[in-house]
Amino acid sequence: MGLTNDQIKRYSRHLIMPEVGVEGQEKLAAASVLCIGAGGLGSPLALYLAAAGVGHLGILDFDVVDFSNLQRQIIHGEDTIGELKVESAKDRILKLNSDIKVTTYNEMLTSANAMEIIKDYDIVVDGTDNFATRYLVNDSCVLLGKPNVYGSIFRFEGQVSVFDANRGPCYRCLYPEPPPPGLVPSCAEGGVLGILPGVIGTLQAAETVKLIIGKGTPLIGRLLFLDVLEMQPREMKLRKDPDCPICGHNATIKELIDYEAFCGIGRGELGQEETTNINEATEDVLEISVEQLKEKRENGNNVILLDVREYHEYDIASIEDSVLIPLGELPDRLDELNEDDEIVIHCHTGGRSMRATNFLKDQGFKNVKNLAGGIDAWAEKFDPDMPRY
Repeated sequence: MGLTNDQIKRYSRHLIMPEVGVEGQEKLAAASVLCIGAGGLGSPLALYLAAAGVGHLGILDFDVVDFSNLQRQIIHGEDTIGELKVESAKDRILKLNSDIKVTTYNEMLTSANAMEIIKDYDIVVDGTDNFATRYLVNDSCVLLGKPNVYGSIFRFEGQVSVFDANRGPCYRCLYPEPPPPGLVPSCAEGGVLGILPGVIGTLQAAETVKLIIGKGTPLIGRLLFLDVLEMQPREMKLRKDPDCPICGHNATIKELIDYEAFCGIGRGELGQEETTNINEATEDVLEISVEQLKEKRENGNNVILLDVREYHEYDIASIEDSVLIPLGELPDRLDELNEDDEIVIHCHTGGRSMRATNFLKDQGFKNVKNLAGGIDAWAEKFDPDMPRY
């Protein structure tokens, strides 16, 4: 197609590299990449792919920019808080490089839309943070024959790989089954060093560029681990699983499945209608709102408010008269609680406390409930001076 004089000037540092040159830069201009997620990983990924001159970027996300995102999601800014992430990202990308095409998808990736969206792109880059979507992205890419550039982050550790079933293993070859729900904490629960997604997302961008220009050795069949606290990279060799249900010799998965059910979320083994009724009933029994808790405390009810967050979270903010027992310590400290007391459990936003609620129920505690929304909902509703994180 030929490069314009402006493009030659913009990409001059690429053009003088024999591994890229004019041919490689033209390949970048002709390429299309779908970035799933416009958060921590998606921010550096999209910016560097745009700067590199990838001709068409797709950005998929269904969230809005929040103040707490800015510690790591560098594509957004204070002036875009409350905006759709895809629109904030698109605006920043085009300010960096107006020469490229940006397509946005303000929607959740699901089994109903994944194949239709992904089919139009050469490469998919997974910047998501949950197992259901990772399996969905993997299976869609395998069925469509697309490479999947994978990255994940937690606290100080990150992982990067390239899953391409045409040339090596897929994500299911590495992780045939998802972990039990709640076993692996999310970044919202465990935290992440803000710089880490910048490192891992940039590595994903580098792998994507290598795939496009056809140079170097991509991370196909290799999983790169990086601990930035110790700055200790290590690599694990991956092998294609001949019995993999999606890319093996006798694959049993021929179309997309229910990934929330596969990961133990929501529907499970029951039909949709049955599960909805059960979930609603379970929530009614196991959850209490912040308004209900406040009313109980004001009416003098002897409610034990159990905080199952970590010690460093308690130092940030706490509700008056709450009892701190971190979730991981709860099984060894049951003797500090009375089975007959009315106990309301809270964490940051409600995930860990629901697991604690179910655990105490299983241990014979008769009157225990989860605080919906956790301390964050309490602060938003009743304590505007409380720090929110």
